Amino acid sequence: NILFHHTTQFDEAIHLLSSKSASFVNIFHEDIETVWVKFLNYYKHIKAAGGIVRNSQEDFLFIYRLGKWDLPKGKMEVGESKEESAIREIEEECSISNLQLNRFLMPTFHIYFLKEYVIKETFWFEVFYDGIELPSPQIEEGIESVEWKKQSEIPELMKNSYPNIKLLMDNYLDL
Repeated sequence: NILFHHTTQFDEAIHLLSSKSASFVNIFHEDIETVWVKFLNYYKHIKAAGGIVRNSQEDFLFIYRLGKWDLPKGKMEVGESKEESAIREIEEECSISNLQLNRFLMPTFHIYFLKEYVIKETFWFEVFYDGIELPSPQIEEGIESVEWKKQSEIPELMKNSYPNIKLLMDNYLDL
């Protein structure tokens, strides 16, 4: 537990998490909204969007990248809305069109290190696919496979996925 006084405490929290000294860190302050804004501004903040894509057979679209099952998503371009970004990224990563955005689901956040710490905020949407195209992976983005999966297959896929994807799918399917 860290009582917030200064932004350098964010580095302390990240160090504790990355060194496995702690599995979670709580940062406390009377004005948590202000601390949250400072946290997002302290590191490089990237916004992305993507979706849980279903087809008329109630199958779910998954991508396989970097040895994990994931959902199509990607960085937002300058001047692009969250909705536009979600559709564009799904189209690019999976080579399908005829996508219909149904509703906003939730945001997720994850932190990674690439020359500097980056906070990636991803906006997730429920998306319906009404087409006949066979999805194919965007190889240049490291996507090895794009596959439609039955809902019954999702728990097994989540054993080899990211915590944020599991959280998103659990919330969506009410698992």
